[in-house]
Amino acid sequence: MPVETRTAVYGGSFDPPTYGHIDLIQRACKTFSHVTVGIGYNPNKRATFTVEERLEFLRTSLADCPNVTCDAYTGLLVDYCRSIGARVIIRGLRAVADFEYEFQMALANRDLAPEIETMFLIAATDKLFLSSSVVKEIASCGRDITPYVPPCVAQALNARYSE
Repeated sequence: MPVETRTAVYGGSFDPPTYGHIDLIQRACKTFSHVTVGIGYNPNKRATFTVEERLEFLRTSLADCPNVTCDAYTGLLVDYCRSIGARVIIRGLRAVADFEYEFQMALANRDLAPEIETMFLIAATDKLFLSSSVVKEIASCGRDITPYVPPCVAQALNARYSE
């Protein structure tokens, strides 16, 4: 049962979602009454999958989490949070290198929206190395990615790289 009554947002590109992302979302669901997973749309970034595909991956992978919604947004994450009434941003940390970037973003977000807090969740130890970029690299070499991504993502990545 959630111990918080606030809505939290976990924003990212999720291109593609990994078991690291899924783990953080599932853990956030235990703390917050509602978690929105927001895919930030950046038209200047070349993505492997469309926003619609990524939304479907997330919805399929999180079907057992009733207090999660998946959505897409443009612009700043804090503006999206305000638009849906969220007061907390969830961010994942894998290593010290992540912390420096995430700390800078958290400070900028606090300056832009002081009413919105950033909460950091530490990645599970078996997922510390996991990133979407690493998964895409492994998939592009024809190697097995099933330990790293949900089945729907593995199938789509394998199809994408076999073309």
